[in-house]
Amino acid sequence: MTSQPGTDMRISRLYVDSALSEGENLRLEDESAHYLRTVLRLKKGFQLTVFNGDGHEYAAQIEVASREGVWLTIGRGCFRDTESPIFTHLGLGISRGERMDFALQKAVELGVSRITPLVTEHCVVRLDEDKKGHRLHHWQRIIRSACEQSGRNRLPTLDAPLALENWLERPSGLRLFLDPQGATSLDCLAPREGRVTLLSGPEGGFAERERDHACHAGFTPIRLGPRILRAETAVLAALAAVQTLWGDWHGSPVKLSERAPPTSP
Repeated sequence: MTSQPGTDMRISRLYVDSALSEGENLRLEDESAHYLRTVLRLKKGFQLTVFNGDGHEYAAQIEVASREGVWLTIGRGCFRDTESPIFTHLGLGISRGERMDFALQKAVELGVSRITPLVTEHCVVRLDEDKKGHRLHHWQRIIRSACEQSGRNRLPTLDAPLALENWLERPSGLRLFLDPQGATSLDCLAPREGRVTLLSGPEGGFAERERDHACHAGFTPIRLGPRILRAETAVLAALAAVQTLWGDWHGSPVKLSERAPPTSP
């Protein structure tokens, strides 16, 4: 993932929570500085790409990498659009540890636009206020890292965890929930207003009353083939199918532009 001037290795990408402009000298926050200096072991003269989530990315070079801090010189920037034309909102039942991390990471790689972690009846993870803040910070780091790896220049929105019943009435567009008992397949449907909302449960699936509430809220039960999929697998399969049917897996190449990005939906 690292690159030294004059090599053909892939240039590292780094998210920074800061305004960026060409020609400025930027001191990285401690967490990012530690990552570049002690994990990637990048030194003075190394080149990388930085972005802050507004759709632009900038060439950058390390000027100082020491225990006192890491400073970058910000070079030429451009607007690089890697977002899917279909807006996908994922309501994701909270799973344990690595399963939740995996689902979030891969959902970002597959172009998800917004993620709401959901507390459901069969959730094995219980979050008090202290744990909720810690998990949100951890999940946001997963999302930033996935954007760095996948080339996305906009971070998906991550909502605070909500109880399922408090979330069901909020989403817009085509509303789908992943259900092994569903009788409808994705290719029989079409998105509304360029938006799709996917509801996916935790390891234990949905309780019967939750399925009923989802149906009453306008969600269509979707069956992803005859096999039972793990919670994290179902999320990835559904997002991949959405991108194949209505997204950018058949679209035109990524565009680079010096112009300002369009307004987000």
